[in-house]
Amino acid sequence: MPLPPAMSQRAREFTGPPVPARPAATVVLLRPHADTFQVYVLRRASTMVFGGVYAFPGGTVDPSDRPDTIRDDWPEHLGLPAEEAHAVVGAAARELFEETGILLAGPVAEPDHTATATDGVDWESDRAAVQRRELTMTELLARRGLRLRDDLLLPWARWITPEFEPKRFDTWFFVALLPEAQTTRDVSGEADRTAWITIEDTAGLPMLPPTRRTLDQLGACRTIPDVVAASAHRDAATPLNPRVEIKDGQVTLHIPS
Repeated sequence: MPLPPAMSQRAREFTGPPVPARPAATVVLLRPHADTFQVYVLRRASTMVFGGVYAFPGGTVDPSDRPDTIRDDWPEHLGLPAEEAHAVVGAAARELFEETGILLAGPVAEPDHTATATDGVDWESDRAAVQRRELTMTELLARRGLRLRDDLLLPWARWITPEFEPKRFDTWFFVALLPEAQTTRDVSGEADRTAWITIEDTAGLPMLPPTRRTLDQLGACRTIPDVVAASAHRDAATPLNPRVEIKDGQVTLHIPS
């Protein structure tokens, strides 16, 4: 695929070496809609990295991302040692909470349940404290008698930013279903637009290749159960590295299949 002018210029001027890719996580949040589903997207503010493009909630791994997990197979699914795999999972849940108010957690005494409404004043105070790093997710969950429902995160893919970019990320993509009784809120301050939208309605929106490829893959699934079934066959351990080709002044990005 051709690149936007600014990215093409960076690719032409790149001489290396590439900066290290920081570990990150992003969550594709789904909810039922008619006989199919919608996906939650946000448009990054112009002041942000990759500003102006639509993306999913997410961000880089933080040193505080060390959650207790339900699943013990994350190292296998993410291609990482246990501590690093759990940190990526923790980042996915934390970033989702910070950017949307959605909390993938449930009462310790009721392991099959999820937290109910998380949009009250006290919840917003806690969310803001987590975002400011004044409170860790582990501390928040312990205070409220909750545990992380990492079993609700479905590993989907792993993408690494091309080498010519000045900021690079090694990003794990997860899919999750919107918990009942919770509602998304535009609270992060990092987006200038948010929307629940069908896959078909995302056509034409500016997106980076990993986002667009993920939506194309989800579009092959008609229903949420289809997505869940497809996730069992996804490879989120092997990184996908887009390759840049410069020929006759034209910069082309080759996307792994």
